[in-house]
Amino acid sequence: MKKIAIFASGTGTNAQRIIDHFRGRQDISVAMILTNNPAAGVLDIAKTEKIPYIIIEREKFFNSTYYSQLLKENKIQWIVLAGFLWKINPDLINTFSGRIINIHPALLPKYGGKGMYGAKVHEAVIQSGDKESGITIHYVDEIYDHGKIIFQAKCAVSHNDDANSLAKKIHELEYQHFPRVIENLLKSKI
Repeated sequence: MKKIAIFASGTGTNAQRIIDHFRGRQDISVAMILTNNPAAGVLDIAKTEKIPYIIIEREKFFNSTYYSQLLKENKIQWIVLAGFLWKINPDLINTFSGRIINIHPALLPKYGGKGMYGAKVHEAVIQSGDKESGITIHYVDEIYDHGKIIFQAKCAVSHNDDANSLAKKIHELEYQHFPRVIENLLKSKI
């Protein structure tokens, strides 16, 4: 059984899709949810789904090995970032090298980096006049939105799109592809 920990900061819509995708499976499971936001909707999902959850303490996260030890003690093998807004600390990156993946709501390397998330990304895409956007699923390294790309999917940006309408298109791509890409990646790794 490969155990996933999902890190999320918000409502948890991608987390829910991932949980649903792996529900009842014998080979892959969502074993823990971690959030840096005590008001995050993903906590309601964790409670409803009866998945253990942790509210991350900032000081411990950035200045200790506490969370990597906690994840190892709970036999977590993979970390999936699903709307987690903090930069992952070097200890977690080293401990889970090649086993942390993120989804970004744009076609990296465009529109990535510190502060580029959610509506900010969609607004930047529209302001640039780009004719397409999409999602990027990638490995996490020490630099925001920099790790090796695993998968990308595209959608058209129309002349009447705004940040909200583009966000809806991007969410559909996330929901369609993220759980499947996670499954394929984990099945390909021994």
